[in-house]
Amino acid sequence: MFISASRRTDIPSCYSDWFYNRIKEGFVLVRNPMNFHRISRICLAPEVVDGIVFWTKNPAPMLGRLNELREYMYYFQFTLTPYGRDIEANIPPKNDAILSAFKRLSDRIGADRVLWRYDPLLISNTYSADYHVRAFTNIAEELHGYTRKVTTSFIGEDYRGVKNNISELALLPFPVETKIALSSKLAGIARDYGLTIDICAEKLDVQKYGIGRARCIDDRLFAKLLGCNVHIDRDKAQRRECCCASSIDIGMYNTCKNGCRYCYANYSVQAVAENSARHNPRSQLIAGDVCAEDTISEREVQSCRDKQMRLCGI
Repeated sequence: MFISASRRTDIPSCYSDWFYNRIKEGFVLVRNPMNFHRISRICLAPEVVDGIVFWTKNPAPMLGRLNELREYMYYFQFTLTPYGRDIEANIPPKNDAILSAFKRLSDRIGADRVLWRYDPLLISNTYSADYHVRAFTNIAEELHGYTRKVTTSFIGEDYRGVKNNISELALLPFPVETKIALSSKLAGIARDYGLTIDICAEKLDVQKYGIGRARCIDDRLFAKLLGCNVHIDRDKAQRRECCCASSIDIGMYNTCKNGCRYCYANYSVQAVAENSARHNPRSQLIAGDVCAEDTISEREVQSCRDKQMRLCGI
């Protein structure tokens, strides 16, 4: 199985101590997003975890303890955008802390395992299409040699809470023609810096510019890194345009403390504050503890490497 850590929250930045404790104990408890009192117990033994994908805007809290993951294969989806604190309120300064963290991480684990995300793309009077071209060029130059791939996408306003979160940003219309034109320019810049470029879960016809369809949970990459075949299905729980392999997400909505205005995983500032206050690095859950009303079920998991099926917890 693949572990997603996490589409729902920034575990490396906000909850790295908790994650390392879960790795040490060999399992994690995850609440069902659709039924609060249903909890899955997920084995994290190296024998069944074929790979871990970390999603983050700042991996610095994890860097000093990466040796604790030596029995696991993993890579990072590292979001690095040019937005200021008007949009990404709690992210440390990009030119100092974040770029440095990206490079240090790449130096530790290799450029193939640190994937740059320049997303979501949005435009306003402050962040115009031309601004994105300049910013993308500057970041690509900084990251040259530290990553092999960049993924883009456009802001999705259909998610719960996103419209309210961005209502004060005065975003400009983003017609399809503008998206395609901007995508073609970013693709050219990516090529100039030796980067493969793809686009995440979009319907746009941009393949002719050399832009592929992203597979953020990427069984192909894990097969390369592991040096063996990996057999796993596409994740049918994601959007139709998503090409990701199936994974188990161990995060929780309304827990990310990055404060990004475009975030689809935070519906309520108050809920984020409450859940963050309930976090205990020693807990089996990312927020709070198991209560009397909860039902815990062991989730059946197995390795997908070379058809060697190993069951855990059954």
